[in-house]
Amino acid sequence: MKNKKTTIMKFQIIISVFLFLVSCNVKSQDKKTMDINNVPNSAQITLGAGCFWCVEAVFQELKGVHAVKSGYTGGHTKNPTYKEVCTGSTGHAEVAQITFNPSEISFETILSVFFKTHDPTTKDRQGNDVGTQYRSAIYYHTVQQKEIAERIISELNAENVYPNPIVTEVTALGEYYPAEDYHQDYFSNNTDQQYCKYVIQPKVEKFRKVFEDKLK
Repeated sequence: MKNKKTTIMKFQIIISVFLFLVSCNVKSQDKKTMDINNVPNSAQITLGAGCFWCVEAVFQELKGVHAVKSGYTGGHTKNPTYKEVCTGSTGHAEVAQITFNPSEISFETILSVFFKTHDPTTKDRQGNDVGTQYRSAIYYHTVQQKEIAERIISELNAENVYPNPIVTEVTALGEYYPAEDYHQDYFSNNTDQQYCKYVIQPKVEKFRKVFEDKLK
């Protein structure tokens, strides 16, 4: 009888601990969601402009931009890996998802940086990076972003800012997948890597000169 009572008590303790841990996890998840959803003046846009290492390196330096996350979107494969995306078979583009404060930096300014730091007239190509994963694309999060993007593209084409028409896609954001951890903060973590030295560094230096007053 004593052993039976002891077993029941142990079982009750285990159940209580389990319920406590579940409760804590739920509260933690709720708090995380609440914190993200209640960040004042926070907005997001997802941009594809060639290699996401380059895009991330540029936008991380802008005042008003609070986070930049490299990832993949626009494809048909679930949970794609970098290796799979590089084959072009998944349909995804390399993108940077940018979180910014519209009261500190306007969406128009973000698009100005976007259009001036890559070639939006070359389809599926940026320099020596060739493939559908390097396409120029604006994956909008709101209808207002769509309207602004389409208006700016129309104006740039009408003013013949580029020698060829802009081929940038303007598409509603679908499923977005963050890239593997080693892709995040890639330029700042790999400054001696050859691609960083000879491709990203010159792009960043040019960006800094053009947008000097917009830097953090």
